[in-house]
Amino acid sequence: MSKICQVTGKKVVVGNNVSHSKRRTKRRFYPNLFKKKFYLPEEDRWISLTVSAAGIRTINKKGLTNALKEAKEKGFVTNI
Repeated sequence: MSKICQVTGKKVVVGNNVSHSKRRTKRRFYPNLFKKKFYLPEEDRWISLTVSAAGIRTINKKGLTNALKEAKEKGFVTNI
């Protein structure tokens, strides 16, 4: 499964490891992702999302339906 948050769209970014001698080698920075179930009371069902820690905070702040609506508009969520 791809390492992309379904609420915020955070994904893997590429950077450098920098040693003491300043030699640079490529590395990847991964988002802090969780597979989490949320309850949708409007549809009376549970949905499973891959969300980052920031995505969980967004859902807590805005509510699940508003967060999903914004994610669908931005194209992060397709099959819910």
